[in-house]
Amino acid sequence: MALFSQSHLNPGVRKREVFGWAMYDFANSGYTTVVITAVFAAYFVGGVAGGEPWATLAWTLALSASHLMVMLSMPALGAFADQHANKKRLLMVFTLGCVVSTLALAWVGPGDVALAVVLIVISNTFFSYGEALTAAFLPELARPEAMGKVSGWGWSFGYLGGMLTLGICLSYVLLAQAQGHQAAQFVPVTMLITAVIYGLAALVTFALLKERAQAKPDPLKHGGFADSWRRLRQTWQQARAYQDFVTLMLCAVAYQAGVAVAITLAAIYAEQVIGFKPQETMLLIFALNLAAAAGAFSWGYVQDRVGHKLALGLTLVGWVLTCVLAATSQDKADFWWAAAIAGLCMGSSQSAGRAMAGLLAPRAQAAEFYGLWSFATRLASVVGPVSYGIITWVTDGNQRLAILGTSVLFLLGLVILTRVDVQRGQAAAHAANFRAGA
Repeated sequence: MALFSQSHLNPGVRKREVFGWAMYDFANSGYTTVVITAVFAAYFVGGVAGGEPWATLAWTLALSASHLMVMLSMPALGAFADQHANKKRLLMVFTLGCVVSTLALAWVGPGDVALAVVLIVISNTFFSYGEALTAAFLPELARPEAMGKVSGWGWSFGYLGGMLTLGICLSYVLLAQAQGHQAAQFVPVTMLITAVIYGLAALVTFALLKERAQAKPDPLKHGGFADSWRRLRQTWQQARAYQDFVTLMLCAVAYQAGVAVAITLAAIYAEQVIGFKPQETMLLIFALNLAAAAGAFSWGYVQDRVGHKLALGLTLVGWVLTCVLAATSQDKADFWWAAAIAGLCMGSSQSAGRAMAGLLAPRAQAAEFYGLWSFATRLASVVGPVSYGIITWVTDGNQRLAILGTSVLFLLGLVILTRVDVQRGQAAAHAANFRAGA
């Protein structure tokens, strides 16, 4: 069977539409890779904040503020999108918001801590909205038995986008450094590069991806956010019918907290603990993205064959190993091994989680349930980095202890995962689809 077989897709869905959907992962991955992971994070701590002891905690708190905003608003926003069938229109608005605020990061210089924090909060909030909405298209595109494969296509293609953006930025940084430029001169240009690639690649998504959902107006209601919150409360009240989805959310809070540490603090750890230079860090993250792309693509086929639960569990074991290796690494060569394993686990764990959520969510409420999923992952993005920042702060900068503590989050996720019954969860989702006529 071909890797990109039409049989993996729902009736009426064309491959070009799936390509358009995957292009959004391609588009927004540059933001995560360059701004959150490889370039701006380390620049904020060492350049903008001048390497102050509170700098790492300030970075994690800025990201946490954006995640809290998404937690409080995304579930209702997802319900609103389902009710009005406007996921695509909202995705366009949020993409524009992230692109513009990323462009604005080019104006951040040494000492501009407040400006940097405000722009990171804004850009990461819009990024998170877009990430949740694009995930809500997955059940419309892929057959249930191929959810892992199609999710893997998007994640792996996304990492290619991240590598392209980072590769262009790395080439520019090397050229700028050869000319004697400092970080305050070349980092702003990388923000411009990232924003332009994000915006241009997303245009492909908007041209090819269809809004397949049908609006569900309620003549007795105004259809605003108040009604969206009402529907959300109803979903929570019905949570027993979707107990495995809720359990998976709890699992995601734990393990995604650890993944968030890797995404937001890898560059800081590499430079301040292991001794990487900026260009070495960018090369490290490039290689990590290459491994993540391979992991997301190949693991998508593995999880559909061996089962999503087992596939996700194996990646969490790999994450525990990564944390231990990173905490005990004494030189750059040792840390490269940790980064390689992290890359393989990063793409596969996130792809597996997104696919499992799609299996356990009723199709008629896809955006609403992915709003709940986004709530869980954003909560994780607060818990992980902030706990890391606090441990670093109270131990006078002991990041090795902080990364070792991160392994506990993956172990907790593994324990919670054992309580998820995929077959029972699918049965509940199918019953809801039947009642809704989806």
